[in-house]
Amino acid sequence: MEPPTDHDQNADQIAFWNGPTGQRWTDRQQVQDTMLAPVADILIDRAKVRVGERIVDVGCGCGATTIALAQKVGPAGHVFGIDVSAPMLGRARQIAPKGLPVDFELADATVYPFEPASADLLVSRFGVMFFAEPALSFANMRRALRPSGRMAFACWREPRDNPWLMAPLQAAYKHAPKLPQPGPDDPGPFSFASEQRVAGILSEAGFTAIKMERCDLSLDIAIGRGLEAAVETAVEMGPAARALEGQPPDVIAAATHSIREVLSPYASGQEVPLAASMWIVTPRGA
Repeated sequence: MEPPTDHDQNADQIAFWNGPTGQRWTDRQQVQDTMLAPVADILIDRAKVRVGERIVDVGCGCGATTIALAQKVGPAGHVFGIDVSAPMLGRARQIAPKGLPVDFELADATVYPFEPASADLLVSRFGVMFFAEPALSFANMRRALRPSGRMAFACWREPRDNPWLMAPLQAAYKHAPKLPQPGPDDPGPFSFASEQRVAGILSEAGFTAIKMERCDLSLDIAIGRGLEAAVETAVEMGPAARALEGQPPDVIAAATHSIREVLSPYASGQEVPLAASMWIVTPRGA
């Protein structure tokens, strides 16, 4: 599949998610979806999905939430998954059960010509924090909503509230150079951590009745497979993986040892649970 037509300022993110990171997510789809299943469960619960609804899943990735939503709406409904990552969408199409009311589109939600007033609900599991001009992106997505439409999305809170990501990164920093510090408005996993910023973006895009619920949870980064599986997850995915990308083998080996030392105290049997914290954001489209 060719890279999607895009808003030019999103080009870096589109290249990122069509490069090694997008391929790693695709290769680890089952592991990542299992680990993030508690997030999907909370998000879908708060979205209050009803049978027969038409839904757009923004930044759908490998399709786990798209499929779960389609199972909720049933044959009378429909779910449209949109993402910029060709490898991840390829996996989504592979794993979607036959006959499910779902379609996937390789496209940038900032500029995609959504059918106006066609959707009851917009949903996203960590897919909306990577837009260069988020108010523009959300305004375009809002056009897809019917007058009574609503949205529900998950985004990470502050790094300090997410040791499941930051503990391995700090261990990696003992051996690898620090990643460039993003600005507060730069796209990235924590770009929607500020409640004030999120509310401002959504208001500018025309959303109303904006509610943000803090949800603290525990994520088993080993998904029941033991400490070494947790270390593998930390080294291959997330900010620690980005810090180690391109580093020589001796640095990666030393960092892996330090990550193992950091994660070991969290191990409980075959699980390695670490704290995570997110916002569940539920605005109205009008």
